[in-house]
Amino acid sequence: MGFVQDAPQLAHPFHADRTLNAWLRHTLPSERLAATRPDLEALGDYALMAWERRGRTPRSEPILTQWDAWGARVDRIALTPAWEEGPGITTRHAVLAAGHADSPWARVEAFARVYLYHVASEFYCCPLAMTDGAATALRASGDAALIERALPHFLSRDPATFWLSGQWMTETPGGSDVGRTETVARRDEHGQWRLYGRKWFSSAVVGEAALALARPEGAGTGTAALALFYVETKDENGAWRGIAIDRLKKKLGTHELPTAEIHLDGLPATPVGPLDHGVRQIAPMLNVTRTWNAVCAVASMARAIALARDYALRRDAFGRRLIEHPLHARTLADMQADYEAAFSLTFYVAELLGRTEHGHAEAHEVALLRLLTPLAKLWTAKVSIRVVSEALECFGGAGYIEDTGLPQLLRDAQVYAIWEGTTNVLSLDMLRALSGGLAPLRQAVDALLPGDPPERAAIVTALNAAESLLADVAADRAALEASARGLAFTLARCMAAALLARSARWGAEDGDPRPAAACRRFMARGLDRLALPEHEDDALLASDVAPRPGGAARAM
Repeated sequence: MGFVQDAPQLAHPFHADRTLNAWLRHTLPSERLAATRPDLEALGDYALMAWERRGRTPRSEPILTQWDAWGARVDRIALTPAWEEGPGITTRHAVLAAGHADSPWARVEAFARVYLYHVASEFYCCPLAMTDGAATALRASGDAALIERALPHFLSRDPATFWLSGQWMTETPGGSDVGRTETVARRDEHGQWRLYGRKWFSSAVVGEAALALARPEGAGTGTAALALFYVETKDENGAWRGIAIDRLKKKLGTHELPTAEIHLDGLPATPVGPLDHGVRQIAPMLNVTRTWNAVCAVASMARAIALARDYALRRDAFGRRLIEHPLHARTLADMQADYEAAFSLTFYVAELLGRTEHGHAEAHEVALLRLLTPLAKLWTAKVSIRVVSEALECFGGAGYIEDTGLPQLLRDAQVYAIWEGTTNVLSLDMLRALSGGLAPLRQAVDALLPGDPPERAAIVTALNAAESLLADVAADRAALEASARGLAFTLARCMAAALLARSARWGAEDGDPRPAAACRRFMARGLDRLALPEHEDDALLASDVAPRPGGAARAM
């Protein structure tokens, strides 16, 4: 029999993850890490099992059955094995509940769990993120009755009482433009609010609860007139409460995630706070869900690199192992440096989030969290797509074969740039966070780089260039918005570089030269991604319309 290629083997996702372990060791108090370690090890074990199962069993997707054999409308969704296991894994290892513990370290401890669980969960982490966001929004609302009703379920450590919550915002007239919401809230004859309308993209339709935007009947138009409502999806007998599932979406990736189009026809609802400015009421959840997005993007990178590295150690080509070819080794090193940068920024944001939620953050750190959250989400999403794509190329043709499990990584990664705000939407949100300038970011860089390390000059130069650009375009709103994406990438890279420099210092203390190598490699590719302020040609090239003689436009 001829040569048969060995499949890549996944190393233990916790024990073999140098970057995660170093971060936790230098960030968490030793007693907190010791208490968290059993869950992290168990989630690593589960991830190994899930990868091995993926290799020996056909991939499955959720199935919607709208009618039973006797003609009754049931809208029953059959889930994949990983999703059936989700409540047990989540509650047993406090994947969600740990983030709401009474400790400033709670978010770091929880997101370490999420990082290890995400890929194995088959995007069960999507509704977990929304449930976390719902718990955060309800707590911020101060509504004692809703808090008492929902939070014990959302944060339960018992699968029998655990609930998922959806986030039902998106409708056909607009995605991020929620001001065009058409769902209407009406009071019935008993004074109960009920929702009527169509939610076009419901990622957690199998959840027991949801937060939904709707326009109270008689309210005005626009975003300010929207209200936020809490709903429970099924009655005590398990029947849908005024919900019909039209279909499950066919998507590029996240196939195991049952994303649905639904109609609401009298769904009972409870207002969360006043009957206006509902979008403001979901704002507290954005720091949470966007951080989940970044953590999951980094987790996908880690998985892709781990498999590509193992394959490079096994695969013989042109007389030697792939890892022994200098260009392949350089490719893996570049991927690793980008991943470590993205990891560092993401988990720094997680640390800031925990400190802020528990009142341990200083004023400039609160402002920094507001700035870094959209930056971390948008930048890690883009890096993840690029790194995972590069990793698939490392496998050659095998990376394009569906039953290797590898193409799924790339298809799934594409969603990170879309969920919780696209790159452009978040870049514009960053501009709002920059109303006070770059002072919070500069303070953070100063704290991370005491003295005058060599990395400091490059970071300060890039920040100065960003500040100069902001000054140049401040009076021209169109130029400012056109520059936002490049500005966002630059600021994200600057913060990531400062964090890598700190990790290099930690590595030196530990006798490990690899963090310093990652820092050098990342910074060697530059930090400045600023776009030119001139934007006059944007409309011409974006629309591909040329002016006609005399001023009329002509399509090319």
